[in-house]
Amino acid sequence: MFNGKHSQCYYLQIFSALLAIQSVNLTAAEEAEVLEEIIVTSTRVEKALTRVPAAISVVGEADIQSGQQQLTLDESLVKVPGMFMQNRNNFAQALRISIRGFGARSPFGIRGIKLMIDDVPATLPDGAGNVDEIDLGSTNRIEVIRGPSSSLYGASTGGVISVFTEDGPETPYVQGRFSAGEFDNYYAQIKTAGEYQRLNYVVSGSYLDNEGYRDQAYVERWLLNTKLRFDIDDSSDLTAVVNFHEIPDMGDPGALNATEVITNPSGANPNSLLYDGSENRSQQRLGLVYHKSFGDKHEITLRNYYTWLEFGNQLTFTGGVPLSNGGTVAFDRFYTGGGGQWTWTDTLFGHDNRFIAGFDIDHQADDRRRYANNFGVQGILTFDQLEEVNSQGVFAQNEFTLIENVELTVGARYDSVEFDVGDRFLLNNSGDDSGSLNFNEWSPRVGLMWSPIPEANLYFNYSTAFETPTTTELANPAGGGFNPDLTSQTADNYEIGLKGRILAPLPIEYDLAVFQVDVANELVPYEMDGFTGRTFYRNAGGSTREGVEAALSVRPFDHLTASIAYAYLDANFDRFRTATANFDGKRLPGLPEQQLNVELNYTHPNGLYAVWNLLYIDSFFAENANLVEIDDYQVSNLRVGYITRTHDLEIAPYLGVNNLFDEDYNSNIRINAAFGRYYEPAPGRHLYGGLSIRH
Repeated sequence: MFNGKHSQCYYLQIFSALLAIQSVNLTAAEEAEVLEEIIVTSTRVEKALTRVPAAISVVGEADIQSGQQQLTLDESLVKVPGMFMQNRNNFAQALRISIRGFGARSPFGIRGIKLMIDDVPATLPDGAGNVDEIDLGSTNRIEVIRGPSSSLYGASTGGVISVFTEDGPETPYVQGRFSAGEFDNYYAQIKTAGEYQRLNYVVSGSYLDNEGYRDQAYVERWLLNTKLRFDIDDSSDLTAVVNFHEIPDMGDPGALNATEVITNPSGANPNSLLYDGSENRSQQRLGLVYHKSFGDKHEITLRNYYTWLEFGNQLTFTGGVPLSNGGTVAFDRFYTGGGGQWTWTDTLFGHDNRFIAGFDIDHQADDRRRYANNFGVQGILTFDQLEEVNSQGVFAQNEFTLIENVELTVGARYDSVEFDVGDRFLLNNSGDDSGSLNFNEWSPRVGLMWSPIPEANLYFNYSTAFETPTTTELANPAGGGFNPDLTSQTADNYEIGLKGRILAPLPIEYDLAVFQVDVANELVPYEMDGFTGRTFYRNAGGSTREGVEAALSVRPFDHLTASIAYAYLDANFDRFRTATANFDGKRLPGLPEQQLNVELNYTHPNGLYAVWNLLYIDSFFAENANLVEIDDYQVSNLRVGYITRTHDLEIAPYLGVNNLFDEDYNSNIRINAAFGRYYEPAPGRHLYGGLSIRH
């Protein structure tokens, strides 16, 4: 469908098309339908989306909640250009998200991307994140900063995903929802929201039971999400976010080799069955955010959070004492933190100016143990250590209006991240692997926004970022303690973009970004022979990412919206050599060169709606040597529904078809996997349907 050799032509075509938009006659703007201006807050200040000198995408409530199957976050984020998501069908490994190629290396969960939920971090101090606690059924919007954001958020090379729970309306409601689909998939939710005097509340509870397309792909999940905002007075409020999720058991079907994909794509890796590859987790989370305004010029925000997690994981090998590498993992985690921010808005030398300054302090403590995995039964203790991570960061940013339509943004952040390990197993046996590692980084940023006309906003952005290894990635392949050979990766991002909103003759929103990211000490995963299913890490010398991201949304007819999201990414190792191989010039594995998503959304005032989308993913490589290529694929999804209202009752049935054209593809590729076990096949065409009732 696409050919990377013609990428420059695509650049010019997209850029020329968007520039041509500016020649449209706007004299009838006042007669056209007015698009509501989108305000974002993930930049740590409230600002119009089109006025931010950075690439940001926003997904609204309708795209998140209307007729979705509510399994994973990728359903909602498919329209964000430059974002590549895998692993939707393996809950034990969790959804893997990458932005501009950052995060693709992770065998499970989210790396290199800062995850925020209601202004409280859901990413650990060591940089690891997980989407299990996100309740899509009560999510109002999702903001995605595409590109390095360390100047505001610390260790986040790829960007930021901010999830916001809906607010309760003036008229309270109670809503119930149930859906069912193939592979014994059942989802149920009950939610209530509203206002009572000074209290605004949302309480949502959901249950998911799914057997999965493949053997050993089952999951059972309970989730409770509550947001309470109390208006103390006209200038201050306190928000409390309480979240519980319980996953008593979820299986990991593992990855297959090429032969197994052909003969039995729905089967599990034999070792997953032999060793009962599975995971369980229980987490409780409390977040507090206080906001206070002092007139029109000053405001402060303070936050504090606490999280408790119990985790268990059975990997697909036995493990043993010599390498402290037991195949059963268990840990108890407590992480807490807080921060504050002051915002000053006024004039400076006669020009509009806004200044923010703040700090973040976070602490993580993991009581981690490993045991031998005796074919699904916990064996002897092989590893026991206490891992702690402490991070502190201070930041400042200033937005200064040089002239009426030109704004300069300058910011910087300093972070200190300390890893400590206390060895409690080898201390009494063959040695003490206790130790510590320290990472200290400066992250400057400068952005320039020029708006020659209201419909066009041209920006330049230079930003830096860093990413420390997580505690899991610091695992020492030679034994206990941390891997002394790993260091943090750093990045320099250069970006130029054009975005805006046009009202006539057709409502149009567009976004174009061209970027280059230079990375030093790229963190790269690999598996050791004999330990299939466990991943270790090393640093590559450097890599370069060059690309284009474009999004266009247009309303050609009443009630119909057409949107296109396209991304091109050329990501290569500049310098990467091991003792046995030279990967200089090779493409980074796990990253498609091109992606395209096309969507048609029809919503009629009588309540009928239909959403169809087609996602194209270009071919990519599964390993560093670029010898195993994953074929390109196209996946189409369709969902239809009807919303009817009678007095105080709203009834909304819906039906969906995933993989409409029954495409054969892999929902996940395990990068640099041993023994050729790269593949996790996706299901073919499958149906789901549901009903929502609101009173």
